[in-house]
Amino acid sequence: MAIRWLSAFSAPLVAALCLAAGDVRAGDYPAKPIRLIVPFAPGGVTDTGARIVAEHLSHRLGQQVVVENKPGASGNIGTQLAATAPPDGYTLVVGFDGTLVINPHVYAKVPFDTLRDLAPVSKIGDAALVIVTNPALPVTDFASLVAYSKRNPAGVSYGSAGTGSTPHLAGELLRVRTGANFVHIPYKGGGQAMADVVGGTLPMLYTAVAGAYPFIQRGQMRAVAVSSAQRLASLPDVPTVAETVPGFEVTSWIGILAPAGTPQAIVDRLQREIRAAVFQPEVKERLAGLGIVASGNTPAEFRGQIEADLRKYADVVKAANIRID
Repeated sequence: MAIRWLSAFSAPLVAALCLAAGDVRAGDYPAKPIRLIVPFAPGGVTDTGARIVAEHLSHRLGQQVVVENKPGASGNIGTQLAATAPPDGYTLVVGFDGTLVINPHVYAKVPFDTLRDLAPVSKIGDAALVIVTNPALPVTDFASLVAYSKRNPAGVSYGSAGTGSTPHLAGELLRVRTGANFVHIPYKGGGQAMADVVGGTLPMLYTAVAGAYPFIQRGQMRAVAVSSAQRLASLPDVPTVAETVPGFEVTSWIGILAPAGTPQAIVDRLQREIRAAVFQPEVKERLAGLGIVASGNTPAEFRGQIEADLRKYADVVKAANIRID
């Protein structure tokens, strides 16, 4: 009887002590520098955006957030490193929609499961995409571009940063939704594709606004449409695709994730600090200069978008028969 009474009394006590210990650890977090893996080479929009946020996150957390670039396999290598790291809040990864919601469908084998192995913390923001053409192409808006592609037996070739990239999938989604005769031309990066549009050897490009903006301003490219839900402050006269194709919206996003199993209290602390950081006027303005609209959403909201995008791109990849071995 005494043993049973002691067991009944001690079980909830032990559970309470364990919870209290977890709360103390979360309350003491962070007690050392945090590693933020960027699964791409330095210098791109994802890397630059991550460094802007890491700088201010370091001040807010009182510990250095150290950015480590681990490029390779379209982000798969660096993301796997984070997915297999200890779930203690001291290893985070910058997630990119191309890596987390497109790669699982286009690569024959991906070394992580986005929903099983990673815990979404917060989205940094959305990067709008823009459709640009060489000014000599006889189109003035998205509707006339679609019509021109249908009249032209060879269609209209469009470039992207590579097979399976977000602009590639966005272009395929547009082709399916509108019946446009768009022909994808993959590049190894956006720089050469932009040069070819300016030079007239590539008629059309689907790309991030940040890279194309200087060429648009100089009149070397014509911005036909943006694929965000609303018009952009930086390109107020450029209509959205949705004004022609109701409900169409594709943006490229970046965010921060932790290994699955990271204590929820730590995830929530990080989300609050990330949101506070991205909405500081200086940070928000610097992100906007990269074409990124600050978000700072909750872990649940971020997971919801990842789940929805995984479903959306599964259909597009299947319809376009895209595969990378």
